[in-house]
Amino acid sequence: MKLAELIEHDVDRNEFLMLCKKVEYTIRAWYLLQFEDLMQLYSLFDPVSGEKRLEQQNLPSHEIDTLEFNFMTYLFQIMEKSNFKLLSDEEYDVAQSGRYLLNLPIIVDESKLDKKLLTTYFKEHPHDNLPSFADKYIVFRRGIGIDRTTDYFVMEKVDVIISRVWRSLLSFTRIDRLFSKKPQSKPRSAIKKTDEIIEDSEEQELFVERIRLEKIELSIKNLTHKMTIQEPTFDRMIVVYRRAGTKTKPDRGIFVKHFKNIPMADMEIVLPEKKNPTLTPMDWVKFLVSAVIGLVTLVGSLEMPKADVWVVIAIMSGVIGYCAKIYFTFQANMTLYQNLITKSMYDKQLDSGKGTLLHLCDDVIQQEVKEVIICYYILMEQGKATIQDLDLQCEELIKEEFGAECNFDVHDAVKKLEKLGIIHRDSIGRILCAPLKRANEIIGTTTEEMVLRAQQNSVS
Repeated sequence: MKLAELIEHDVDRNEFLMLCKKVEYTIRAWYLLQFEDLMQLYSLFDPVSGEKRLEQQNLPSHEIDTLEFNFMTYLFQIMEKSNFKLLSDEEYDVAQSGRYLLNLPIIVDESKLDKKLLTTYFKEHPHDNLPSFADKYIVFRRGIGIDRTTDYFVMEKVDVIISRVWRSLLSFTRIDRLFSKKPQSKPRSAIKKTDEIIEDSEEQELFVERIRLEKIELSIKNLTHKMTIQEPTFDRMIVVYRRAGTKTKPDRGIFVKHFKNIPMADMEIVLPEKKNPTLTPMDWVKFLVSAVIGLVTLVGSLEMPKADVWVVIAIMSGVIGYCAKIYFTFQANMTLYQNLITKSMYDKQLDSGKGTLLHLCDDVIQQEVKEVIICYYILMEQGKATIQDLDLQCEELIKEEFGAECNFDVHDAVKKLEKLGIIHRDSIGRILCAPLKRANEIIGTTTEEMVLRAQQNSVS
């Protein structure tokens, strides 16, 4: 509609809107058979009803394996068309280099995940830059956003203060040198900044700053007032995995889950088959060290000729208080973790299974339609153009009218316009488009238009 508003004459505007509908109906028809194949294949591997359908088909194991690979191939094709990318180890490490709302170590229970499907698939269909977890599950991501949270963060601020005091004590006593490792020289390309996330593209780089409590100056005002922290998000995430089966009864279900606006530092909440969080080894070390220090100090105080009861009570209170602080911090983090999981299920999860695939199919169609219409509009307004000029003008139009920057796939758009028959090339290779009215005549009446006319006639 926004492009149609740029057309001055009403007749041309109506013809352009008609062309947009014809283009969408035709492209949707092109993809219909491919998407039907995808949905038919997934019906065999749907975790809810796929097992029953496979039993009805009574297919041998090797044929089921072939159908699995066909489904995975279709899935990767539609992911690429929808501009989803596989999450790499490098991106995962950068995302996990900071903390946001989740302060518990989350570990995936690998024993509950199947390794055969993805390992075999990637062996026959190699991909570059596969993550280390690609044999168990794969994560697709698209887009970068920002999430901000404003709160008092009382316990978090206490943790930051204790950490800073502890580091200062270790530095003052030079004990930290005993545990420090000699820094290893790394190439410049390997150095990562943990407070900014970079999304690479051929045209630009997007920088999103992390605002964390660890980096904020904790003044009296900041300690007693609300603070806002910021974390970049993955705008869309899709997780694909299969649960582990048994030797006698392998699990053939394939889970496809779709999430939105997931903070990078908290992305573990979307991972499959997570173990219940427990106290970390560091927490247990703190417990033991506190107990040993308290016991040694207590024994030393009691062995003194004149043991001060109040000193003993103060020491024991400090040790017990510190242990209680560790325990209650863990309990608070556990409650927060459960809330985040609940929120991810109800607020962050867009869909799963067949619903996710339908959503992706519609994404592909809308993407293709927009590319074709924008490309035709430029040719309609500018006349003849080379493929390079057309690419540049399409990107400029998107930036000016829609406020977005992208790498426009002009070759794919031109190929579809040629398939529609509404553009041609001159003797030196420049691209020209058919006039609006003629373009509508070339495409002709679509099935959807015939159905709409039939409905209108039945009403009248």
